[in-house]
Amino acid sequence: MASEAPAITTLGTRVVSAVLWRSGSQIIAQMVVWSATFVVIRLLNPADYGLFSMSQVVLILLTLLNGSGFSDALVRAKHVGEREVGQVFAILLLLNGGIALTQVLLAPSIADYYDQPLIAKLLAVQALLYLANPFILVPVALLGRTLDFRRQAQVNLLSALAGALASVACAVAGLAVWTLVLAPLAMAYTRAIGMTLASPVRLRPVFDFVGMGATIRFGGAMLLSTALWLVQTQSDVIIAARSLDVHTLGLYTTALFLAQIVSSKFVPPLNEVAFTAYARLQGDRAEAAWAFGKSVRIVMLATMPLFFGLAVTAEPLVATMLGPKWVEIPPVVARLALAMPFVVLQIMFTPATSALGQPRVQVLSAAAGAVIMPIAFFLGVADGALGLATAWLVAFPILTIVTASLAMPVIGISVAALARAIAPALFCAAGMMLFVLGADRWLSEIGTPLRLIALIGLGGLVYAGMVMVVARSTVLEILRLFVRRAVA
Repeated sequence: MASEAPAITTLGTRVVSAVLWRSGSQIIAQMVVWSATFVVIRLLNPADYGLFSMSQVVLILLTLLNGSGFSDALVRAKHVGEREVGQVFAILLLLNGGIALTQVLLAPSIADYYDQPLIAKLLAVQALLYLANPFILVPVALLGRTLDFRRQAQVNLLSALAGALASVACAVAGLAVWTLVLAPLAMAYTRAIGMTLASPVRLRPVFDFVGMGATIRFGGAMLLSTALWLVQTQSDVIIAARSLDVHTLGLYTTALFLAQIVSSKFVPPLNEVAFTAYARLQGDRAEAAWAFGKSVRIVMLATMPLFFGLAVTAEPLVATMLGPKWVEIPPVVARLALAMPFVVLQIMFTPATSALGQPRVQVLSAAAGAVIMPIAFFLGVADGALGLATAWLVAFPILTIVTASLAMPVIGISVAALARAIAPALFCAAGMMLFVLGADRWLSEIGTPLRLIALIGLGGLVYAGMVMVVARSTVLEILRLFVRRAVA
């Protein structure tokens, strides 16, 4: 047993360092991107975002079929040589080239479906994004194998800056919806060049796929789960695009963007680190269950107050940050924000079960979501953007329960242990929300920006105070963890 302690401590130290680099760079990068995003939102119109969301359905669908599961197989593999790297690189080149061609060929038909001719041109240009994917995914996997997120962080920051500058420049130049197309291209190609230079192995394709059985099976399972997940997450826009006008659709998608900032921008990067860490714990399920419970407790303590706080400050936040063109979306934002804790919990199951060698859990969970969420959106779209938000709030908790029932036996965590991990954050965030609601009545007469600042400040103080009472040991443990950069 004594010989295991240094190995565990070393892994813990590397995990903490990886989290610091990955989450720290993500926070800085997102601050850069959001600064530009809020400027762009003020310059563009809801209809621009409505048009963009129509093309995004297709883009997200095909982007998440880009074969990242094959590169993830490099992370799980015990041994990786230049031949294995070249084989995966070749698969990604073929797959993404085929995806780009498919999008270009389908663009006119998709434009006809939406009855928006401009969509065909947007999709044709956006197809260039796929060609950058192989030069990003393989280096990310190779660096991730050794938990080297420092070089990734540097490249991500540079690409975020390139995207932010491009978006503001295009918006100021009056390019309207094309702003939302060209900025991601600038970001993607900057990242592709940077990651290729940072790669520890020279990227040379090997088109001989002999001996890739395990990699293809794992990547195929991930590909299938991603396809099903896309049905789950993109069916709202697909359904709404035929029922709502572009203005209303733009309102909904912008509200969803605000509500999903944390769950879509911060949790997935942490999952990149988690996937590698869980892969190193494949032989010790007790350790994996303990690590998962700790992860849930920490992530929920960090994210739950943000979601509950957004729900009660949506109106002054939108008025202050987005302006009068978006005055209709605060109720939509509030309902979506209350659904997001379930989203965070559900997506935390993915790296654990996949890294532990059970990708079928992700496939089955995605299949359930591909049934539950479209039905909910179909029923909710009659009430417009607010109805779609209600669908999230009602249906996603059901999906999370289904996912938990599939994943918990694999991870080895009990219902009681999971509940104990969630309870402190839920209790403190709910208490904070009630306090902010009460305080808002007394602050309703002051200016909106000052009211927003006051509510955020009061809510933060109340939450911090409650956490120090309810979960003091966890807070001190987190502080020690990052100060010492090691975990027992």
